[in-house]
Amino acid sequence: MKKEEHFKFTPEVVIYPVFFVLIIWSVLSFEIKFNVNFNEYGIYPLTLKGLRGVFLSPFIHGSIEHLYHNTVPLFVLTMALFYFYRAIAWKILILGILVSGFLTWCMGRPSYHIGASGLIYVLVSFTFFKGVMAKHFRLIALSLLVIFLYGSMVWYVLPIKEGMSWEGHLAGLITGLLFAFLFKNRIAKPKKYEWQEDTYNEEDDPFLKHFDENGNFIETIESEDEESRTEINYIYKENGD
Repeated sequence: MKKEEHFKFTPEVVIYPVFFVLIIWSVLSFEIKFNVNFNEYGIYPLTLKGLRGVFLSPFIHGSIEHLYHNTVPLFVLTMALFYFYRAIAWKILILGILVSGFLTWCMGRPSYHIGASGLIYVLVSFTFFKGVMAKHFRLIALSLLVIFLYGSMVWYVLPIKEGMSWEGHLAGLITGLLFAFLFKNRIAKPKKYEWQEDTYNEEDDPFLKHFDENGNFIETIESEDEESRTEINYIYKENGD
């Protein structure tokens, strides 16, 4: 049995997302500095040569604007992944790149598909659906936050904008949903109070023993002599009774 995972902030929660973002910015900086273009290393559907883009396309961007729009959601969602789903974070990232990339290769238009947006859709989709299915209040809150921040992205899985790889977005959305069902992550259950346990019995509750069946408070004064114990009943009535 796998050990249940507790939510805990550690340095890698920030280090790994920063490292990933630095890599993709370094690639674009290299292109600009040496006046080269890596677009041809992106995904080109249904061609053997285009398969290399399944591995490389998330690190290639067409412009600074393109990369800028991907940087913030990629950083935030990757941080959330390593914080809330640390045990399976690397699986989601690596397999997310490969599976969404392959789906894009299978159904995309005959053009080069580049950028980390497919991976971003994987993370948005996985985080939302997994949080809902986990039935854990923190993960549900995370799901709602993701929808609040990035819910409008769902429109871009449709061909509504020229030059945008909606196929890559759709592939990421499908991949994230698939991962939410396939990957198991044992989340530590919130601590329960005694009255929330299944074995709880109201009759044995020391606090409730101070009230009678009508809800009136009973103050018990105990002396050394059990027989001399005095009970004082406080009965509360509404005005006019």
